[in-house]
Amino acid sequence: MTKSFDILIVGIGGQGTILASNILGEACLFEGRHVKGAETHGMAQRGGSVETHIRIDGLYGPLIVPGTADLLISFDLLEALRYSHYLKTGGKMVVNRHMVLPTSAFTQKSPLPTEGEVTAQLAPFDPCLIDADRIATEAGSSLAQNVVILGAASGSIPLKSESLLTAVKKLVPPRTVEANVKAFEMGQTFGRTC
Repeated sequence: MTKSFDILIVGIGGQGTILASNILGEACLFEGRHVKGAETHGMAQRGGSVETHIRIDGLYGPLIVPGTADLLISFDLLEALRYSHYLKTGGKMVVNRHMVLPTSAFTQKSPLPTEGEVTAQLAPFDPCLIDADRIATEAGSSLAQNVVILGAASGSIPLKSESLLTAVKKLVPPRTVEANVKAFEMGQTFGRTC
């Protein structure tokens, strides 16, 4: 069996998890790599949890088994915590410091944790925590947070930066290409510090 590189991307509906997974898939196609993917986004439009599984160079099945993901990319702190059990020992976690409230994980009956409480619970995973909103805004579009995070994670992904950037240029709306390219590059620079 060929060993795949498994990436789980998680977030809240509307944060761009599907676009990020499409960028990864497209970059794989540019490089002639085998890729499988699956997504769950039934409640995405209502602020629910969204997850996408990307398996690069794997031959079997698109779903990642808990405890085996090489990389967890999370667009939300709470979603990183919710899906942290998917990360394998020694895996990498890249997380947006932002927390969308409320998420489907919590109700009015259960108290919402603070950002500090969530980051403390994530500490054993040694996450790369990034302020994607600030960086995306500096790049020219606060909507490019997903591309910032993808850039920050790119050093851990077995794909060429050129392939990822080509996929970004192809898949984002034409009027946002410049801001998204800058967002990816700024995220990539930040990711080198993690």
